[in-house]
Parts: sequence; structure tokens; C-alpha cells
Amino acid sequence: MTDHAGSPDAERAPKIDTTVPHQARVWNYLLGGKDNHLVDERAGKAVLAAAPGLVAMARASRVFLTRAVRYQVEQAGIRQFLDIGTGLPTANNTHETAQALAPESRIVYVDFDPLVLVHARALLTSDPLGATDYIDADLRDTEKILHLSQRTLDFTRPVGIILLGILGAIESYAEARVIVRTLLDAVPAGSYLLVGDGTNTSEAMVTAARVRNESVKPPYIVRSPEQIAGFLDGLDLVEPGVVSFPHWRPEPGSAQHPAHVDGYGGIAYKR
Repeated sequence: MTDHAGSPDAERAPKIDTTVPHQARVWNYLLGGKDNHLVDERAGKAVLAAAPGLVAMARASRVFLTRAVRYQVEQAGIRQFLDIGTGLPTANNTHETAQALAPESRIVYVDFDPLVLVHARALLTSDPLGATDYIDADLRDTEKILHLSQRTLDFTRPVGIILLGILGAIESYAEARVIVRTLLDAVPAGSYLLVGDGTNTSEAMVTAARVRNESVKPPYIVRSPEQIAGFLDGLDLVEPGVVSFPHWRPEPGSAQHPAHVDGYGGIAYKR
């Protein structure tokens, strides 16, 4: 990971509250990770009581990310990624997938969570032929993200933008679409956009989101598959389009996930 020791991000001392459920730690619990506390486990169990299939959805989203990044590197020649809403590091992070295929790949992770900042600095280390950086910023602060990304990324060349599990944290759909458009306007033709979020495709998922939002902040909005597809309007969709995570270019014999989960995603190309 590149070291910007003099930057405001590096100098800020993170303040981590372990007395209330924490969105990144709850998600870590759902993924089977160990970077969570009893309060996060309790919140996670309450959500799972409403939607037991949420664990499968969380894991399927990670597999979708890996396949989509691999597609962009192998078939589209993308060598730069802007991954916003990183979350706590887990297996097959974006830089690991990309640099395993193309060691010169450059990745910028973005998250506003102080706990993620601590772990990212320790664990998101780059291949020496490429670069990995971390920006402490909220998705809404797109100008800051775009400005600081230029420490690592070259915006005259195609970029793969990743917005996985983060647009649901923007309560206003109209605002979320403006954010997406601002990011897309900053990257050149040949760039890709990956989106994916939990969906309101079952009553259980809608209930789980309500239960989660009672204790975990900020709230998370589950939207329809059509709304998620709307984030890709004006771009060229990569087949099979916006689908339930396990349906996006599944590998032969990949039976470790159910045929359908309440999470949809896809990627598209900017002409």
C-alpha cells in the first residue's frame, strides 16, 4: 500500500465506539469474520432471524466482486480500480484479485469508517509492481474522492469504479444517481462501473433491513432490481445484465451458493 504519511487521512486518529453496533463489523460477522464484537454479533443475529438467507447473499456478493474484477482485468484490460465502500478487508479483496492477474494494477479504496481505516492500513498491501492506496471519505464527498484518487490513479486512462453494497446507504435514490453520474463524468471512455446491493425481492429481506436500521447507522435502503439497474443507465451493460449475484457469469460447477439471493448487481461500459 502506498504510504501518504503526510496526508490528512494518515494523521487523523480514528475513534472507534465498541458500545454500539457498527455497520462494517456487523457485515464482517455475516461474512464469518472475526473483526467484530458481541454488540455486533447480537445485531447480526437479529437481522439473520428475520432473513436467514442474508449470509448467503453476503458471501455471494463477494464472489460476484471477484468475478467482475477478474472480467475487467482479463477481458477489458482494466488496470485501475476505484473501490468505494471498501468495508473491512476479507478474502479476495479487489487489489488481490486484480494484481494476481496483472501485478501492475493500481487500486484506491475509499471508506469513511475509522475501523476500516485502521485495518486497511495494516492489511491492504500492494504488489510492488502496482499500487494500493486508501482514502478516508464519505461517498457523498465525491469531489474529495476524485481529487485524492489522482495520487494513485490516472484519470486519462480507463478506471473500474466499484460501488458494491454502498449505494443502499444513500437514502435518496435521486441523490445516489447524481453521485454515480458525478463519478462517471470524471472517468474516460473505456471505463467500467460495477454496482450491487441488497434488494427488496423478498419480504424477509425487507424485514431484515428494517431490523438492522433500528440499531445500526446509517440506515441501509433495499431497492428493486430495476432501481439498481437504473444506476447503469446510459452505459453498455455487460451480459447477463443486472441479475441476482449468483447468476452473474457463474463458473462451471459453482454450487456453493444458492441459485438466487436478494442481492443484485452488474457491470457496464462507458463509451
